[in-house]
Amino acid sequence: MARDQHLRSLLRFALVGATAVAIDAVVYVAVAAVGVPVDAAKGIGFVSGAVFAYFANWRFTFGARRSRWSEVLFVAVYALALVLNIAANAAVRAWLGTETTGATLAFLVATGLSAAWNFIGMSLFVFRREESSVDRVAQR
Repeated sequence: MARDQHLRSLLRFALVGATAVAIDAVVYVAVAAVGVPVDAAKGIGFVSGAVFAYFANWRFTFGARRSRWSEVLFVAVYALALVLNIAANAAVRAWLGTETTGATLAFLVATGLSAAWNFIGMSLFVFRREESSVDRVAQR
């Protein structure tokens, strides 16, 4: 992939990611406000953003580069991101407290870690340009 194409993908990923984070944050706060436990609310918010991110990254960021395994690989990448996200959120909240500043920093740390993993996972596994090793094995 050319350098300009990498940069374009990264910028589009950042835009999609920012939108997904906004969806995550709004859903997280709304669900927690109605009494859902914080970790569960964080998971629900994260999954809401993830559903948006899959379709937006498929169409907008990486084009129509999908394999028959894209959905499975997406779920695997996002499942690990979800674990990283909830664990980081919980760890930072335990360290800094649950007041507004601690909770906000926890959200940002959790989001940053999972976003970095997601870009790597989306680029290398889910929406890769060339045929993946998973596809070659499946064709045998």
